[in-house]
Amino acid sequence: MQSSAPAEETELEYVERFFARALVVVGGAFWVAATFAGPAAFGNVGATAAIETAMWPLAATIVTLVIGWSHERLAAVLLFGASTAVPVWGILYAWEPGVWVLMAIVLIVPMSIAGVLFVLAARAETRRTFPAQPATARAKRAG
Repeated sequence: MQSSAPAEETELEYVERFFARALVVVGGAFWVAATFAGPAAFGNVGATAAIETAMWPLAATIVTLVIGWSHERLAAVLLFGASTAVPVWGILYAWEPGVWVLMAIVLIVPMSIAGVLFVLAARAETRRTFPAQPATARAKRAG
């Protein structure tokens, strides 16, 4: 009877990668829309300036997805770094408590979760690439 552990590991790895990428895409879409709508609705800037502002989160989202496609650990580092930079941003601009809650819900937590999922997917890839050696093989080398 064969074990189904490798198949389950592959499915789990697929789910981790899917949700990590989905969080990046959904979060990126939210921030592109927010950075476009904010200046357009509340500032006296034109559509061109609003589009230029929205290009930054779009570029960050695309870079994270491209890097995360093959270098999951690096994408996780970028996401963890960005989720650490948000509180610094809040301290520098003296956010009100409501802004802190909003940013935690829509930015800090999703980026942290996506980073964890990328790390888990990368670990599963490492386990599959470098399988654990049986205890007898380790004992022979040590003896």
